[in-house]
Amino acid sequence: MRRVILGALGATALLLGACERPEEGAVTVTVIGSGLRLTDPAAGPLTAPQQVLVASAAQGLVSFDAQGNIEPGLAERWNVSDDGLSYIFRLKKGEWSGGRTIRAQDIARMLRRQLARASRNPLKDTAGAVAEVVAMTDRVIEIRLTAPRPHLLQLLAQPEFGLVREGQGTGPFAIERKEEEVELTRELPTADGEEALTERVRLRTAEAEAAVKAFVAGDTELVLGGTFTDLGTALGASLPRGTLRFDPAAGLFGLLPARRTGPAADAEFRSLLDRAIDRPALVAALGVPELEPRASILQPGLDWPGTPFTPEWAAVPLADRREALYAEAQRILGEREEPLVVRIALPEGPGGQIVLERLRADWGALGIEVEPAGRGAPADFRFVDAVAPSMSPAWFLRSFRCEVAPVCVESADELLAAARLTGFAPQRHAFFAEAERQLREANVFIPIAAPVRWSLVGRGVAGFAENRFARHPLTSLRERVVARRD
Repeated sequence: MRRVILGALGATALLLGACERPEEGAVTVTVIGSGLRLTDPAAGPLTAPQQVLVASAAQGLVSFDAQGNIEPGLAERWNVSDDGLSYIFRLKKGEWSGGRTIRAQDIARMLRRQLARASRNPLKDTAGAVAEVVAMTDRVIEIRLTAPRPHLLQLLAQPEFGLVREGQGTGPFAIERKEEEVELTRELPTADGEEALTERVRLRTAEAEAAVKAFVAGDTELVLGGTFTDLGTALGASLPRGTLRFDPAAGLFGLLPARRTGPAADAEFRSLLDRAIDRPALVAALGVPELEPRASILQPGLDWPGTPFTPEWAAVPLADRREALYAEAQRILGEREEPLVVRIALPEGPGGQIVLERLRADWGALGIEVEPAGRGAPADFRFVDAVAPSMSPAWFLRSFRCEVAPVCVESADELLAAARLTGFAPQRHAFFAEAERQLREANVFIPIAAPVRWSLVGRGVAGFAENRFARHPLTSLRERVVARRD
């Protein structure tokens, strides 16, 4: 007779579970996007499906739980020195999927590769305070820093620091590819003499419309990877109440100048466009509950004592600003035979169209035309929709360094460099505050809101939880796990 482990399902569920076939215990998960393969993060940014697969089959030293808290990954425990400059991790006993013993020397070498100059890991800069990664014994690793990084564990828990070796991962799931899907299996610990238990997940990819249809039809129980671009697909579907879930994600959602020439290169013009956006109307049009308009680069709730810098004009309703904005537009634009056209690189999909139409209405009132930039064509602005990898202000502000942003403020770069070097937290926070003020006043970014991330969650997926990192581990998705049939 097969055993079933239950959470709070009661005796009735026990009777039903005992009759269940093991195959029915697998959770079917569909991730919106493409690229369902185990990819080394050092090769470049991961797609949403790749992030889910890496987090599932190639964990790093630590991981996120369903609530976005740090839990053990490859490391069973860790210690942080009093000065915050040393993190020591003790590894669990384990093997690569090919059977080779996991050794600290291999892990240290792989982490160094992720942080190397040649690495294309998108979080390399954010973890830039790492000075050394050293294997102290076969099962102990030390990460040494040049300055304290209180959010290092949050970075190490991201899929971008998952450890992939020659196409193999370190778990917690093993991978078996089956045609167009991946089957993930995880052996669960049991007491001596008890029947072995296996957790199974069937992982698939699809475009948003197909994923939503599969969920409605009952062919998938969990849909991950939704963004503002494809939210309209979910909002337009007949979904059971409570199945559309939104993460309270932190990050950037707005317009970034895309080049050093053209209209976006002019700070005064960027300021005009910034102040002319009806943020409440745009956010309302997206249809995301509790999404708040934002006029600051940083957002409330980050791990620092400061307050995000919000320009004074943001407190004045747009209706009261319109007359002055129109007069300013006439002065800046002057006498033109043809309307000025601003081109924006936007993701394709209903959400991108909503943003485009709202900007057309707001900027069109000033005599400015807005057009989408064709694929590969020059754009004046690029739309940014990115979830922060940690709750530190550093990632937000360093996204606009002169090294990576077409329009920047050199003095803000100097402040961020100083913040990276100081070990005195109040001074670091002061550097962040001043850097944000300078970047915001220069309009190097036009913020609109927080990023949008949504999922579809079936009734049987009790282990899912919304969180600020929009990371959803595939472990323990059910309250019950069906015993393996030998």
